[in-house]
Amino acid sequence: MIQLFKDGGEMMWGLLAILILGLAFVIERFITLIIKARLNPMKFMDTLTAEIESNGIDAGRELCDSTPQPVAKILGAGLAKVKLGRAVVEESIAAAGAVELAFLDRGMLWIAMASTLGPIVGFLGTVAGMIEAFAAIKEAGEVDPALVADGISKALITTATGLIIAAPMVLFHTLFTQIIDRYSRDMEQAATSLVDYLFEKGLLTR
Repeated sequence: MIQLFKDGGEMMWGLLAILILGLAFVIERFITLIIKARLNPMKFMDTLTAEIESNGIDAGRELCDSTPQPVAKILGAGLAKVKLGRAVVEESIAAAGAVELAFLDRGMLWIAMASTLGPIVGFLGTVAGMIEAFAAIKEAGEVDPALVADGISKALITTATGLIIAAPMVLFHTLFTQIIDRYSRDMEQAATSLVDYLFEKGLLTR
């Protein structure tokens, strides 16, 4: 592996940097989306409404404040403005939702960049290797397989490395995007359900 890295030439350092950057954000997104945001929004909504039924709005706000999940922050923002009417509550939920969605989407751009930039840098290494091979032929004045082999080897190594980096990055980006989309839909549904619930119970006015 180390020898292949050396044989790939200077472009391998760029590919290594892309790999490290991509993996760092993959790990961070995994922790955030799989562990920190694992709470089911609709289940939390059921828990919240049960708490409000039993102990009132203030108890519901305390439950949201004590739950470190995006959906809890969104619903808590709505409950904090419940005395100001439905329009204000919906605006507060929308504003909190935008913040939490940005939190969920943070780092996805860098994973996408790694999946795109890896092959580009790899192909750049390919071009550099071919240029080196033809330069060796020009200098020698004849086509010697031994002279060409080093450049072609470098070209193939960087191309393969770029594709190897891109494949898992594309996979993780797709997986995380699906998780974010599903969680966002569930949060929106939970927020709508909360507003409807509060209105039906007479806890929220127009």
